[in-house]
Amino acid sequence: MTQPVYLYTDGSCLGNPGPGGWAALLRYGSKEMLIKGGEKNTTNNRMELLAVIEGLKKLKRASSLIICSDSQYMAKAFTDGWIIKWKKNGWQTAQKKPVANQDLWLALDELMSLHKVSFTWVKGHSGHPENELVDQEARSEAEKFR
Repeated sequence: MTQPVYLYTDGSCLGNPGPGGWAALLRYGSKEMLIKGGEKNTTNNRMELLAVIEGLKKLKRASSLIICSDSQYMAKAFTDGWIIKWKKNGWQTAQKKPVANQDLWLALDELMSLHKVSFTWVKGHSGHPENELVDQEARSEAEKFR
């Protein structure tokens, strides 16, 4: 069995909405790739989702993937089956309101379907080295748009 790819992600927003940034660190064995970006006017949740999307886009083949994130919003959509319910309900919440960030959820769902994915939730700002790194990089990207 091949070793998994680790994807550490974080999003940041200075105000909500406001200038935002995202960062993703991909690790496969001893190889690492850090990617990052941002937007002038966005939300924290959009940046959290975009970090994962952009990380997944860098994978060249179907992989066993462990996504490590402090975003319960992103992870629970998959681990708690929210996304399955949203799709079944025509992209509406249980309250019959449109799912926020549907464009990103659609992209993320499609990219996730290509891989065997598991999630590890990381408590933000708790000293986890990779989470601290992507947090710092995401915030730095957001600052560029301030």
